Amino acid sequence: MDQAAIDRITSGTHSDPFSVLGLHAVDGVLTLRAFLPEVDSVTALDAKTGRKITDLTHVAGGVWEGRAPRRKTRFAYRFRIAKNGHTWEQGDPYAFGPVLGEMDEHLINEGAHRALWQVLGAHVMTHEGVQGTHFAVWAPNARRVSVIGDFNGWDGRRNPMRQRGQTGVWEIFMPGLGEGEAYKYELHDQQGNLLPAKADPFGFGAEHPPKTASVVRDLRGFDWPDDAWMRRRAAAHRTDQPISVYEVHLGSWKQVAEDGNRPLSYLEFATQLVDYARDMGFTHIELMPVSEFPFDGSWGYQPVGLYAPTIRFGTPDEFRTFVAACHTADIGLILDWVPGHFPEDPHGLGNFDGTPLYEHADRKEGFHPDWQTLVYNYGRREVSNYLMANALYWLKEHHIDGLRVDAVASMLYRDYSRKEGEWIPNEHGGRENLEAIAFLQRVNEVSYGEVSGITTIAEESTAFPGVTGMTSGGGLGFGFKWNMGWMNDTLSYMAEDPINRKYHHSKMTFGLVYGFSENFMLPLSHDEVVHGKGSLLDKMPGQGADKLANLRAYYGFMWGHPGKKLLFMGCEFAQGAEWNHNASLDWHLLENDLHRGVQNLVRDLNHVYRDTPALHQLDCKPEGFEWVEENASEESVFAWLRHGKDGEAPVLVVCNMTPVERTGRRVGVPKTGHWREIFNSDATPYGGGGRGNLGGVDAELVAASGRGQSLSLTLPPLSTIMLRWEA
Repeated sequence: MDQAAIDRITSGTHSDPFSVLGLHAVDGVLTLRAFLPEVDSVTALDAKTGRKITDLTHVAGGVWEGRAPRRKTRFAYRFRIAKNGHTWEQGDPYAFGPVLGEMDEHLINEGAHRALWQVLGAHVMTHEGVQGTHFAVWAPNARRVSVIGDFNGWDGRRNPMRQRGQTGVWEIFMPGLGEGEAYKYELHDQQGNLLPAKADPFGFGAEHPPKTASVVRDLRGFDWPDDAWMRRRAAAHRTDQPISVYEVHLGSWKQVAEDGNRPLSYLEFATQLVDYARDMGFTHIELMPVSEFPFDGSWGYQPVGLYAPTIRFGTPDEFRTFVAACHTADIGLILDWVPGHFPEDPHGLGNFDGTPLYEHADRKEGFHPDWQTLVYNYGRREVSNYLMANALYWLKEHHIDGLRVDAVASMLYRDYSRKEGEWIPNEHGGRENLEAIAFLQRVNEVSYGEVSGITTIAEESTAFPGVTGMTSGGGLGFGFKWNMGWMNDTLSYMAEDPINRKYHHSKMTFGLVYGFSENFMLPLSHDEVVHGKGSLLDKMPGQGADKLANLRAYYGFMWGHPGKKLLFMGCEFAQGAEWNHNASLDWHLLENDLHRGVQNLVRDLNHVYRDTPALHQLDCKPEGFEWVEENASEESVFAWLRHGKDGEAPVLVVCNMTPVERTGRRVGVPKTGHWREIFNSDATPYGGGGRGNLGGVDAELVAASGRGQSLSLTLPPLSTIMLRWEA
């Protein structure tokens, strides 16, 4: 070797270390070269027989060289290394050829590799007959990329990677490395400057925060026991099915006081959380983001490891055990997915290879002022591919049933939360982010097209048209959309003193003006119980029992209203304190009859909703809803009918949002016969006063509400009742 080549190897600046290190023919003789600094001796052994081939000689600066004149053809070998009296054997990464194939390179170049996680990242495998781990990372503007870890003393000079043509991908096979190995990538930019060490964008595992390295995880071999669920889940996500979602932040749902207030593990959630959600009658659990994230206070909404289930609660296989437990219990699992932005943590995606690779170069496009985060460049095909593949990864590798996409509005508009002059219009001069729109459409098309039975849900707070519309007609293609307008209006109404509610009557009815323009889900999410907003109970007017009565009536209103349901943890038993991500829910409140009553009410509402076709079959169609009394503002009374498909019995829902009991209140109905009371929020098991209609009422030929027959009802104060017609 000439001195210049030695200098480049020892300084970690050689542009093609594979052309120098490893096994090469030099002057017609097979010659071994290795860069192994700070060792005492290196011997090459035959990998098959273990016999000595040759001793390598130290050339300079940790570069070793040895000749094998008796060998005429290439051979497999290992090194025996000695240092300070210790001896060990290891393979040579520079003895192996590339792993990525031409088709992979082509698809990566095109931004069309739908299984991108299967080729990039760290993969435990057998390559050329040897066990090890293959590392591959996209960094097209880097001058040098190395994999670093304990295995090489975190020395980026030791294992620089092979650059693969024009793809921008760097790869290396590291023999002997396997599950549990911590690693990062060390990069030099085009000017040769050393960049902050980066976690793997495709890493399947990570160290416990505050450490930031990726961890090799082998995803192969998990024995999924949920075939039956996977076959039938498509039916569970149709718009004519009951969907009631329990939103959970894993870190604070429940903690183990006897063990330092630690959160539960995935394996503990597989029994405790799943059993609880099933008992409560929820059809789905939705997890706030579990993709690895550095800062607990972000609740997961500023992820760095999009492909890694957070290690806070266990390993990827333990996470899968939790998923499988949900499915065994006939509960679907939805994940909050965050493709809208990412944090600027030095080990993350920002300025990844010394250039704005994943984000926009211009901060007017690539920086989000609200969250102080970077915005993905959806117009770059490799970035779009990275995110699209991530959606498929969770759906395929972890059997996730649905993705709730966070902050869609911030993706759709270039001027979202930006002042004049702080954003760049699109090519037509408009405010819509055309690239983000195309990305969301593509994600939905591919997700629904490749993974049967899943659903996608948009958290979208504007009037953007067609969020749940077909992409062929210009829609975004989501299965459902959170109805943020309904949530804001109705919570505002409920916060009013009942004496003033008649002046705000339309806040409870306006949602039906647009209620069937999308496939809506009614969300009472974590966002409504943080940042000084107080708990749902705290929003209710009055004191003590009145607050709880208001909340019970509101839940009845929600479950009787068209739209799928979502409730944040703790709200089901009327947690009094605002949610704190650092502390467990206040489970001790269930020792109080009134709080346990609200829990009983939510459980029964879920079962009534699931067991009553009229309350869910036409949730997303206007023919499933009919006003009976829309304008009884003086009484703050609302009455409507819910209809199912042909032949299903209708349900009458009546809300009395004042503390005044109304007896003999006539409400018109479409049919004569008996109307059985199937729900009453004032029932004593819920903490109410037990006032009601003695199980049901017969319709009488007395005109009311524009109908020829009616019911004479008792409307308890601050209540919702539901009555189902019986032939």
